[in-house]
Amino acid sequence: MLRLTALVAGLALCTSAFALSLADLSQSDASGGLKDALTQGAQIAVKQLGKPGGFSNNDDVRIELPGKLGKAASTMKMMGMGAQVEQLEASMNKAAEAAVPQAQVILVDAVKKMTVQDAKGILAGADDSATQYLNKTSREQIRAKFLPIVKQATDQVGLAKQYNSFAGQAAAFGVVDAKSANVENYVTEQALDGLFKMIAEQEAGIRQNPAGAATSLAKKVFGAL
Repeated sequence: MLRLTALVAGLALCTSAFALSLADLSQSDASGGLKDALTQGAQIAVKQLGKPGGFSNNDDVRIELPGKLGKAASTMKMMGMGAQVEQLEASMNKAAEAAVPQAQVILVDAVKKMTVQDAKGILAGADDSATQYLNKTSREQIRAKFLPIVKQATDQVGLAKQYNSFAGQAAAFGVVDAKSANVENYVTEQALDGLFKMIAEQEAGIRQNPAGAATSLAKKVFGAL
């Protein structure tokens, strides 16, 4: 029994000796592994969202009519006017799906520009620290890319006109004012929020399961957290 106990203790010591911590990694390895994982997460998020149904079939990011308009939509559905609501929301989600692929180049560029100091802070931070970094460094550029694509998509289906018409009908129920938010800006912001939400999910997944990382360096770095 004593011999077995000693053997177990010896194995534990060996395991701890081989376990890596962030302090054991070079700065270049830590930075490189994080960049690999973040590039992977961003590419997966863009691929998932930038396809037919990417937004509309995902309850976590699906774009619905905002605020009081959303409440008016529920009322109109109950009154048998749901078809117009569904058409509006389908058009908004399609516009977001059309815009999202434009984000990939900007996100990858933001990852490349990350400094070693940035990487150290991110690795020691919360499960969405890398996503927060991307949001801070690339959101404005992505918004500028998204907005004209969303506008073109909404113009093609007359979404702005439908949206304003819907707001006018909703006002008749006394649930919303006649003045509503700009539909292109609303859809663009919702698309951005959905994109960063999906990147955050990818980041958290790699932190929790480093084996899911695409490169050996990323596995090594996140395994040391």
